[in-house]
Amino acid sequence: MRASNLLHQLQIPPTNLAKRSIRRFSNSQIPKGCFPVGDTGRKSASETQKSHSLCICRQLQSSSCENAEEGTRRSNSEDVVFTLEKASKKHETVGAFQKLPMVMPAIDILSSAQRKARNVPPTKGIANIAKREKNRGAKQLDALMKELAVPLRTYMETFPNKRYLHPYERSLIELTFGEGNYEQVLGRVDALRKKLISVGKQHASLCAQSSSKREAEERLNEGRKRLEETFNIGKSAVDDLLTVAKTLRAMPVVDPRTPTLCLVGAPNVGKSSLVRILSSGKPEVCNYPFTTRGVLMGHIILNYERFQVTDTPGLLRRHEDDRNNIERLTLAVLSHLPTAVLFVHDLSGECGTSPDDQFVTYKEIKERFGDRLWLDVISKCDLLGDSSTGIIEGDDAVARYKMFGPDGSIRVSVKSELGVDELKSRVHQLLISQMARIRSEKGEEQSDGMISSS
Repeated sequence: MRASNLLHQLQIPPTNLAKRSIRRFSNSQIPKGCFPVGDTGRKSASETQKSHSLCICRQLQSSSCENAEEGTRRSNSEDVVFTLEKASKKHETVGAFQKLPMVMPAIDILSSAQRKARNVPPTKGIANIAKREKNRGAKQLDALMKELAVPLRTYMETFPNKRYLHPYERSLIELTFGEGNYEQVLGRVDALRKKLISVGKQHASLCAQSSSKREAEERLNEGRKRLEETFNIGKSAVDDLLTVAKTLRAMPVVDPRTPTLCLVGAPNVGKSSLVRILSSGKPEVCNYPFTTRGVLMGHIILNYERFQVTDTPGLLRRHEDDRNNIERLTLAVLSHLPTAVLFVHDLSGECGTSPDDQFVTYKEIKERFGDRLWLDVISKCDLLGDSSTGIIEGDDAVARYKMFGPDGSIRVSVKSELGVDELKSRVHQLLISQMARIRSEKGEEQSDGMISSS
């Protein structure tokens, strides 16, 4: 009770920590050093009470600091864990391109900033004309600087850092814009923002130091001109960022948790035609190579389940280092997404790539991605003769391929609809198997996570 009264006198709130300390000191177990040795008997009751209360307060303060430090350490540790978990989650999902901000054209940013800055009034209550004018000028220059720089800062904060993207989306950026160009555009935008802030603060300060109304007006006009010139010199960075945002936002969203069928093959073998009959995708179909210059997406609805179908650019027979960025888009899909493969062959030679070259490319891709669920399709079979009577002498793999295609392949003609029903049935079976594989892998990841956490 005495300790409680002392706490009340010293205006210390009776927290749980204080209550525990009160119980600890209730048996008069006063630590050594709280009272001076020698003159204890001479002290008055009030002095003794004061010393006693001071000892309790010091003990409470020490305990509070220890608890606060422990809480801070725990909070910092939790923040680190949260940050690591957040960073890891960024790698696991796709769809960052659809969350990009709307980038305004540079000319619109400038005109909006000019209009808003001119409407900024001086601070009320300034009677002196010169002081009022320099106050108005400084505030308008500061407003113009912020209206130009704040949108750029927003873009820098909301455009994703490439290293935190899903590997598939990171590959799309590199192959679409070239290595380092995405970061270069963002760097130019940030450099423009910093330059605008530097120029704006400099001229706003000069305007605030004006000694007359005329000087304030001149420095205001000079500051406006300098800010506008700075923005116009670097505005190409904003327009380039606008192009980047439009390009990335237009890219198809691929959900790695949804079973996906990826059509692969040489250019102009009929992949796009097959996508049109298999899914909701409507790719361009023309008779020239590299009609597909990006990853196109379609969907299949089967028994209330949704599946994805991707049409990828054609692959030519050449070394990995010699492939162009259009071809590398196909390899990015196969490398970073859990897809089943539908490899399309054209043995008629009408596509412009000989069957010999197609065979070499096929063997290369099959060897590299052979762990994927796989289906081979021979397209344009209406242009082929009857291969059932063909005779292959010896063990010539290329000759066998040119005559029959890969083992277990399906012959399809979109024009005559030959084999289309069988193709749809086999594709549906393939996608169902792919769904089972994805769910199995997801279950293994969850069980591994539970084991590691325990």
